[in-house]
Amino acid sequence: MIKYYTRACNFYFGQTSIEKIKKKQSIPLHGNKLISFDTVEILTRKTKKKINIKKIKELKGKIKKKLLFDINQIKKKKRFKYLNFSNIPVLMGILNLTPDSFSDGGKYNNKNGLIYGKKLISEGCQILDIGGESTRPGSKTVEPNKEWKRIFSTLSQVKKMKKIISLDTRKSSVMRKGIKNNVKLINDVSGLQYDPNTINVLKKTNIPFVINHTQGNPTIMQKNPKYKNVVLDIYDFFDEKIQYIRSKGIKHNNIILDPGIGFGKNLKHNITLMRNISIFHSLGFPIMLGASRKRFIRDLSGVNDSKERLGGTISSSLHAMMQGVQILRVHDVNEVNQSIKIFNSLKF
Repeated sequence: MIKYYTRACNFYFGQTSIEKIKKKQSIPLHGNKLISFDTVEILTRKTKKKINIKKIKELKGKIKKKLLFDINQIKKKKRFKYLNFSNIPVLMGILNLTPDSFSDGGKYNNKNGLIYGKKLISEGCQILDIGGESTRPGSKTVEPNKEWKRIFSTLSQVKKMKKIISLDTRKSSVMRKGIKNNVKLINDVSGLQYDPNTINVLKKTNIPFVINHTQGNPTIMQKNPKYKNVVLDIYDFFDEKIQYIRSKGIKHNNIILDPGIGFGKNLKHNITLMRNISIFHSLGFPIMLGASRKRFIRDLSGVNDSKERLGGTISSSLHAMMQGVQILRVHDVNEVNQSIKIFNSLKF
């Protein structure tokens, strides 16, 4: 049986988008009239074809039915606990309280963590993502109590600021403790696969969470990763994971999808995913991109690589924004925020 996939493309923004929607020449993305599209790409494992939305009525049978279903998923307004996606992208600031994270390991794993967390919030991040275990390529697992000890002090102080706190952890025991300390979002880089008890914690607490795609684990994930079709394979992973979550009794829609740039992907995989990331809109959930400072920037920039890879982070963030990605997970909140404001002023 042939499986069809739908990718929204050819986006419009600001007043142009509003006018196109009024004339029924484009469809709003997730109910947001400031961004819309007039073309979809219909894909299978062997074919792909772009079609203007006005031509959909000319299609027949299963393809038309599938396309109309997917478009409905793409256009319906996203209602998410604690978050408002009427003005996208939302920024998630990264606070690594670890000695060995790939970019900023050791910088904030003491009293500096609280200071830096406040800084990220003041610079405009709507979500603060706190983690006590590095999952960079080659990293080793940290014992749960040690992980919790790294984050507890900062978490207990930051929660007083009444901001949306996300907890970056793979372990159900750390999740439980975090939720009791005002964590509002679980960001499990393993895609809920590392700890079998995670699904029970999510069901019992009804907390929003991120489904992140990872191939393998941090120790081996970058050793020759392979896919038949990286975009469609990850789409199917999300599709199957959502069905599994529903089967376990989790009915809410407070779920975010992260294709996991750099987690079991080579350069070609990462670039292909970012070029086609709008395909995940048809799954009906917000998309998050975590491309900040990652190795693909070095691989593409060559001699122009830099320590913080700010240029590459900003360009990949703006590219994702142009495809309607709702959440950007970044280290440099102020600079990315600045780039978005200027870009919007010029674009709109």
